[in-house]
Amino acid sequence: MKLIFPNGEHAQALLSEGVNRIGSAPDAHVSLKKADIAPLHCELQLAGGNVTLRVPDPTHPVMLNGKVVQGVLTVRAGDQIGIGSVTAKLVATEAANRSAADLDSDTGATRMRMAVPKYVLRGVSGPAFGKTFPVPGPLVIGRAPECDISITSEEISRRHAQVKPIQDGLAVDDLGSANGTYINGQRVQHGLLKPGDELRLDAIRFLLVAPGMDLGAAQRPTAQLPLPKQGGNKAALIGALVAAAAAAAGAAWYFLGG
Repeated sequence: MKLIFPNGEHAQALLSEGVNRIGSAPDAHVSLKKADIAPLHCELQLAGGNVTLRVPDPTHPVMLNGKVVQGVLTVRAGDQIGIGSVTAKLVATEAANRSAADLDSDTGATRMRMAVPKYVLRGVSGPAFGKTFPVPGPLVIGRAPECDISITSEEISRRHAQVKPIQDGLAVDDLGSANGTYINGQRVQHGLLKPGDELRLDAIRFLLVAPGMDLGAAQRPTAQLPLPKQGGNKAALIGALVAAAAAAAGAAWYFLGG
């Protein structure tokens, strides 16, 4: 399940299993920077495909399909949630076969399910940590509230970078940022971000995830030792090879129990 925001206040947000906090707090799962949004405005709990809406403080209004929410209510795909002045819609992301349940009860028309995005950016540092950002099309990342992915960090430019899904990953374009855009530690103006790669906007880092990807196998690239230049000191080269052999022998002794 995910939330979409028809008026563009936030990029669409995948709901994680468990409690998803919505409010103006920077560490909220869905952070909405509006004057009438409380730090913890409401919560959506996802459990086994079922979603419930909880309003912890009734002085902060929340509407479900135009009616005021009190306490805890069940939310279904297609429902509209009014969070202060922000309107969100709950959408099912799982594939479903056409059946009677797929027919709109009011019009009899087939209800269209939204496709699962091919790529998702997962925040792994700073204000983006623990959040997921589907990338169904071109998205602008920056500090400005009107960005598709808005990150509240002074190190990020108002419009920092754009990502766009292509065949092999995401095309990344720096939008003239002050502190730079990096793919696996290398600064780029234009680059390709592949599944498992790291995107860094100054100190804010994301991991690109694709469906079926084993996150445990995705590792950041490690720095490699420079090779000696041609014509360099032969003794230094021999010394480096001897040190490498000694290190390998030590590792083998450790893992084989001496």
